[in-house]
Amino acid sequence: MLTTAARRLVAFAVMFALCATQLLVAPRLVMAQSLPSLGDTERDSLSPLLERKLGDRIMRTIRSNPDYLDDAPVQEYLSSVGNDLLAAKPEARGEMQYDFFFFAVRDPVLNAFALPGGYIGVHSGLILAAQSESELASVLAHEIGHVAQRHIARMLGNQKQDTMISLASLILGALAASASPDAGLGIMMGGQGLAVQRQLDFSREAEREADRVGLDILRRAGYETSGMVSFFGRLQQASRAYSDAVPPYLRSHPLTTERMADIEARTRRFRYRQHADSIDFSLIKARVRVLQDSSPQGLRDAAEYFERQSMQNASAALLAARYGAALVALRQGDAARAQARLDEARAMLKKSFATSNNAVIDSLGIDIEMAAHQPEQALAAADQARSAFPFSRGIAHQYAGALMAAGQDAAAVGYLRDQVQLYRDDRLLYRLLAKAYDAQGMQAQQHMALAEYYALGGSLPAALDQLSIARRCGDASFYDQSIIDGRERELRAERMEELKEEKGG
Repeated sequence: MLTTAARRLVAFAVMFALCATQLLVAPRLVMAQSLPSLGDTERDSLSPLLERKLGDRIMRTIRSNPDYLDDAPVQEYLSSVGNDLLAAKPEARGEMQYDFFFFAVRDPVLNAFALPGGYIGVHSGLILAAQSESELASVLAHEIGHVAQRHIARMLGNQKQDTMISLASLILGALAASASPDAGLGIMMGGQGLAVQRQLDFSREAEREADRVGLDILRRAGYETSGMVSFFGRLQQASRAYSDAVPPYLRSHPLTTERMADIEARTRRFRYRQHADSIDFSLIKARVRVLQDSSPQGLRDAAEYFERQSMQNASAALLAARYGAALVALRQGDAARAQARLDEARAMLKKSFATSNNAVIDSLGIDIEMAAHQPEQALAAADQARSAFPFSRGIAHQYAGALMAAGQDAAAVGYLRDQVQLYRDDRLLYRLLAKAYDAQGMQAQQHMALAEYYALGGSLPAALDQLSIARRCGDASFYDQSIIDGRERELRAERMEELKEEKGG
């Protein structure tokens, strides 16, 4: 197999969808090897609104892929680092004030990528390769730089926006429906494949621009700007050992001697600032190591790695080794051993870091209690974690799940209703709410919640089907019917707009 499923998905969906318009609508742009001048972005580029819509479409496909790392602790950690960077330079969000979304994909290859509209993905292999939090932050800052400078939209240049959206939708729809990812890869390897790759890869000018913006963000956020130098420097050295097989990150982000010299020259202007890695950096690396390959052999390899890591003297490494060993044991179905290793991690957390609470560790503790079929203990642990980390969406989900596991379905319904009022875009809340309604025998409400779950995932036909089922449920009240009518009108209008875009306006 040439690549993993995630690499196929990202390479094909992003590269081909973003470049297909150049190939089919305006071939003259395919030969352009440099970015267009900034000019009038409102006239010459994909508008910020449609850029976000394109990113939404691509993300729906990525989320449906099994190699999308849909893991709350990992996603929350990346979001924490990413949002710290954005808080240091709010103007990077652009005129639309994009709500950036940072996520991971399960792939051992070192790579990261920016999608239109503020979506930034990181391969699991890159997270594991980062030797400090500043190195990881430097990659995120660089990708933020690409989004802030609207490099993707600028590359598209002079395209009819409705044509771009409709064609991207068509391609992504075909990708999602395809039974074989190799079919999409075959298209990329066809006669136009080289032109597509050359057109999409960011030019050297764009890379220097992203470096400049990224370094400024790093400095303002208090990270070590030398992290970009050290990480890119290791990539450059690694590329010399690869001969013709250049690491993917360097293929999509060309790294030249001039560019490295420019980065080093810029960092020398900044006063040195030491940044201490957070506890979560080591814990998340341990978690990603397990999640990257949860096959029996992958878990054995991870266990051996954590055994070697436990022989180190650094407190963070020892803590991560205990945590990683606990997660491996849980994945292997040994809840008792998982609890023992986690108890060791908690003791080390208190001794070496003078704290008893950590969201990543507490989240695993809840999972272990649930796996051990101890719902009351899981609920108590989730309630305590919820109080300590009120903004953790992952722990909020675990608390709702623990309520249901403990037989407190009515309390779960009340809690989840409050949550969806506060976090209307949290898709998982609606799935949990549907489950809680089902346990209460509230069928109409169950299907109405499922409709919102599917709508947030971009599956409008499925959402409309759920509303139709809800309408026919015997317990649907007059008030429910009114809500169903209104929501159905809204979703049908969205669906009509979606179909119109797919047909090219």
